[in-house]
Order: sequence, then structure tokens, then C-alpha cells
Amino acid sequence: MVKLIALYKKPEDEQAFDEHYQNVHTPITKKIPGLRKMEVTKIVGAPTGESDYYLLCEMYYDDHSSLKQAMKTEESKESAKDLMSFAGDIVTMMIGEEVE
Repeated sequence: MVKLIALYKKPEDEQAFDEHYQNVHTPITKKIPGLRKMEVTKIVGAPTGESDYYLLCEMYYDDHSSLKQAMKTEESKESAKDLMSFAGDIVTMMIGEEVE
């Protein structure tokens, strides 16, 4: 499987971020064709203490081709537009492959 990974730094207003992420962004993102699973992890710390990061989202696709096709859809474009509107300055996007 291939993952599109979103890693968020701590937002200025955590409550406003959480509200938008859960009630607006997640429902938009879950509509993206080809998305198999979406896992969200709240970062609560690091082995050395606090972390600069706040949230990790992993969005699973069957393969690179499926991800590439998904990124061309209107649903994906809507998700990306929303993402930039509330977290464009605190998110880093990556693509990863599961290793067994």
C-alpha cells in the first residue's frame, strides 16, 4: 500500500484547528475516490519531551497509480483547497510505501 501522509505542526489555536479538521476537512477528505483508509494520530509528546508536531494523518491507497488518479479528482482538489485555507503554513505532505 501507498500512503499520503500529512504531518501538522502545532496550530496557534488548537481548539479551532480540531473543530475544522474533524467537522470540515475530514468529511471532505474521506470522499476522495480510491482512499482505502484514513488514520489520524494526535501527537502527545516525544521520547525527549515535547514535540513540535500536533497531528499525523495517513491516507492509504492501493498503489502509486491509485494515489495519482485520486489526486486528479475534484474531491481531492476540494480537500487540498480546504487544507491550504486552514493549515497551509503548518502542514508537510509526504508519500510513503509500507515496508513488510
